Amino acid sequence: MDAGTIATFNPSSDPDSFRGALGAFVTGVTVITTDGPEGPVAIVANSFASVSLDPPLVLWSPAKASKRFEHFAGSRRFAVHILAADQRDICAAIIKSKTAIKDVPMHLSHCGMPIIEGALATFECSLEATHDAGDHVIVVGRVTKAQHNGGEPLVFHGGQYGQFATID
Repeated sequence: MDAGTIATFNPSSDPDSFRGALGAFVTGVTVITTDGPEGPVAIVANSFASVSLDPPLVLWSPAKASKRFEHFAGSRRFAVHILAADQRDICAAIIKSKTAIKDVPMHLSHCGMPIIEGALATFECSLEATHDAGDHVIVVGRVTKAQHNGGEPLVFHGGQYGQFATID
């Protein structure tokens, strides 16, 4: 489709076009971790957003159809990691395996939460609320601890990974 062409469609009957339109929004890449019964578990998500500064709340939205959904749906705590541009390999590994977090540079926080080293920012959260949202669930977390490092983020746009570039 040309950049100047505007296509109107019904998202209910044309989910592929709807997905393509959603892909026009550039997002950061996050990895959500939790401490499951079999050990640390991770999932990649680009459905992350801030909600409130007071109290400190964030959200993310796992797909109900995900094979990892059960690990996060019942979790009372989790950590959100905003990946750096040089952490695409971590993202790829976690997409392939829910337990790949065991093989990436990480440590356990004071409360046993798996924390990825080198992430641009990390938010340790306790579950505040969940809301049914179609084929996803909105998970709201209260941030109990956060850290922030400098660097460039790994971004996702139109089905591809990239880096943020500033324009002078």
